Amino acid sequence: MKTKYKSIYHILIVLLLVATGCKTYKPVITPELKDVPDKFIESGKDSTGIGNIEWRTFFRDSLLVKLIDSALANNQDIQIAWQRIESAKAQLLKNKGALQPTVNAAVSTAIDKYGKYTMSGVGNYDTNLSGNINDKQRVTQPIVQDYFIGLHSNWEIDIWGRLKNAREASAARVLASEKGRQFIVTSLVADIASSYYSLLALDNQLKIIQRNIKYQQDALDVVKIMQETGKSTSLAVQQFQAQLYNTQGYEYEAKQQITAIEAHINYLLGRYPRPVARDSSTLKKQLPEVIYAGIPSAMVTRRPDVQQAALELQATKFDVASANAAAMPALTITPYFGLNSFKGNLLFNAASVTYGLLGGLTAPLFNKKAIEGNYQLAGAAQKEAFYKYQQSLLNSFNEVYIGLNDIKNKRHIQMLKQLEVNELSNGVTSANELYVAGYASYLEVITAQKSVLQAELELNDNRKDVLIALVQLYRSLGGGWQ
Repeated sequence: MKTKYKSIYHILIVLLLVATGCKTYKPVITPELKDVPDKFIESGKDSTGIGNIEWRTFFRDSLLVKLIDSALANNQDIQIAWQRIESAKAQLLKNKGALQPTVNAAVSTAIDKYGKYTMSGVGNYDTNLSGNINDKQRVTQPIVQDYFIGLHSNWEIDIWGRLKNAREASAARVLASEKGRQFIVTSLVADIASSYYSLLALDNQLKIIQRNIKYQQDALDVVKIMQETGKSTSLAVQQFQAQLYNTQGYEYEAKQQITAIEAHINYLLGRYPRPVARDSSTLKKQLPEVIYAGIPSAMVTRRPDVQQAALELQATKFDVASANAAAMPALTITPYFGLNSFKGNLLFNAASVTYGLLGGLTAPLFNKKAIEGNYQLAGAAQKEAFYKYQQSLLNSFNEVYIGLNDIKNKRHIQMLKQLEVNELSNGVTSANELYVAGYASYLEVITAQKSVLQAELELNDNRKDVLIALVQLYRSLGGGWQ
């Protein structure tokens, strides 16, 4: 009876030590999340916006669609993103496996020579003298052999959810990595489309410059004729010639910019530089009068970067729960089953069957600071993920808000710039006629030519900027990955 109470006493001491050594930590507190507003600058609350449109439908230029298709298949950033997904999946598989028992096949052999004055040596000697065993059971002396073949297992029973939460964190990161890939796709689609429109604008810019070079060459020829007849001076010829040289320099600048943009597009497509096929008519196509953005809440669910940040935040919450559970006792079961014998010829014998089960409850006592430090790291990571998520919400709303105003204002600029070009073009004609008639100076003609060239280039840039602004708004609304 005393032995029984003594055993219970020992068990209570162990349980007390375990209880005093284990505690959970204070929960991680994050600020209140600031939700996005109910609407952008529009009065309507229709959730349908251009972000819902599939990119193949949104971009109506077949050559641009082919470029995007090629990029999605060959772009290096996309390939890297796929590998990130595979890495996240591998981590999930690893954490899933941690919940399952490990089972290892084992084949082992050992030899020992025990001294006469050791417990094993004396025990083996005494065993061999026993009359209760047969010859097969007698231990070989002085060398003792040991053979084992069978299975060893180890299984941590996830009482507090440490392993389960680690698995859930990995699952959330798999989804986050997929959203990360989608975000790269949206950025890539927008980059290719913007570069394509820039290339079209540069083509048109080159045409404008070359057309003005012809106009300026014609004007120079007229001035030279007038000089020969005494109606103009050599200074006028020099000024017209200098202006022509300046404009011809613009031509080579435009050609170099075209080369650079083509190279950039080819880089995005994962190929070396080559000519890029393009449709010049795309630059002149009219945009819809009204561009719908939908509502902010719909934008949040579509934008991959926002969803990625939300999933990363979710993963860190599971990390915190897992780190908290690490401070609690761990229950481990270690069973084994197999054949064991100290004689090789008796190993594969029914009487050599052996099995056992060991259960253990372990709790941290002296490494609390390491466990607490790990919990604090997880808590800091959760707060960081929270602020990144909040930042992504603010950034996404601001991008759409700015984009809508950008398109509206650029359209007004385009209308005014077109009127300016019309007036200046008429002014060049008038200046040339007045100069020939002797009612205007050559400086007025040169000024008129410079002004119309500058205005035409600005109008060309504005058309490009409107298209690129629409592309960026489409990306900001979560379009491009569908």
